[in-house]
Amino acid sequence: MSKAVLDINDKPSSLQLVTLSFQHMFAMFGATILVPKLVGLSPAIALLTSGIATIVFLLITQFKVPAYLGSSFAFIAPILVAAGGLDGDNMSVNPGNAMIGAMAVGVTYGIVSLIIWKTGYRWLMKLLPPIVVAPVIMVIGLGLAGTAVDMAMNIPVEKFDEATQQTITVSEYSFKHFSAALVTLFSAIIFTVYFKNILSAMPILLGLIIGYTYSCFIGIVDFTAIKEASWFAMPEFLIPGIDYEFKITSTILLAMVPIVLVTISEHIGHQLVLGKVVGRNYIKDPGLHRSIFADGLGTFISAFIGGPPKTTYGENIGVLAITRVYSVYVIMGAAVIAIIFSFVGKAMALIQTIPTAVLGGISILLFGIIASSGLRMLVENNIDFGNNRNLVISSVILVIGIGGAAFEFTEAFKIEGMALAAIIGVLLNLILPGRDKNVGDIYENE
Repeated sequence: MSKAVLDINDKPSSLQLVTLSFQHMFAMFGATILVPKLVGLSPAIALLTSGIATIVFLLITQFKVPAYLGSSFAFIAPILVAAGGLDGDNMSVNPGNAMIGAMAVGVTYGIVSLIIWKTGYRWLMKLLPPIVVAPVIMVIGLGLAGTAVDMAMNIPVEKFDEATQQTITVSEYSFKHFSAALVTLFSAIIFTVYFKNILSAMPILLGLIIGYTYSCFIGIVDFTAIKEASWFAMPEFLIPGIDYEFKITSTILLAMVPIVLVTISEHIGHQLVLGKVVGRNYIKDPGLHRSIFADGLGTFISAFIGGPPKTTYGENIGVLAITRVYSVYVIMGAAVIAIIFSFVGKAMALIQTIPTAVLGGISILLFGIIASSGLRMLVENNIDFGNNRNLVISSVILVIGIGGAAFEFTEAFKIEGMALAAIIGVLLNLILPGRDKNVGDIYENE
């Protein structure tokens, strides 16, 4: 580990604080606004809640962990399932259902953190070994592949249906829009592969900027929303009991809560990587129970006011590694800037004008990286596919998850897709003979 330019509790100068905080805000910006755009939620509320959740995280972890919390990609498909999909205006049909599910996720994090506090964390490592978590991560990325490609290539077109004598909306291929998606995609790839400085830590944002610029040039951007927006605008809050009926159902819980099996594993991985970057052992101090509880509370607060579930961001860990600035003051500054930015109406209107094709282009890379990260986990943990046990577990998870299998006992009790795949993966790992009894030992000396 290289010597820190600013260590965890070092205070930067005023100029450093502003510039370095903006750097972290931009690193998380592209991914954080992309999630709500894909599921029909407000990008402004996603920014606001990312800032709030980050501050909550810093407080609970006693200002020892310089992590930024942004929108979680793992919950894109579950949110759409819980909310009943999107309507024609690209808004969630029942966004309140997704918020109830996300609050349940936050509560689940709290329960897990309490158990870890009382019993330690080794049981969790044994419950979620790489052979279960890695294929589910691959399902998250590959399950969304069709969505990304459709967004990149096709546009909605209204046509008159002779059979029904009604106007219907169909998807139609557009070369112009697909070219915008490809420009966005390859721009992000170039920044990811060919740049080794701070620019390599924010390829999503830079890809979106270049793709948007190209889209303006070819005339597929409608600036009306920007012209009509005011400079100050309140984010679109979704408050239970006011904006929607707070009614918990098994369908909502089964769509959202099982994904915790994956996101907690992601959280642990981020804590380990972050610890190596800054030279700390975060599994032991402030403790995995504190960081998981903080992540869960951030998600609960976010969902309570209408934001998507949260997770610690690898993009910002990358910024820490590149700059060697680990100061929690900088992370706090980024959170404050995100909160302020969420109230700038013109900026939020600008985000709304991003063409779907541009979002599709960046999604091709993002969803592919998610799937590849699962594959990388298998490789890094030396998973032997000559072992039929490993072959069976991974195969079943992949086909059930990507194929969209569903278990529907009644209309109100349904579990499907990646949630079902995650649960079956855990059960297979516990039931099938030959389970590695030493899983989790590698964390003892981290």
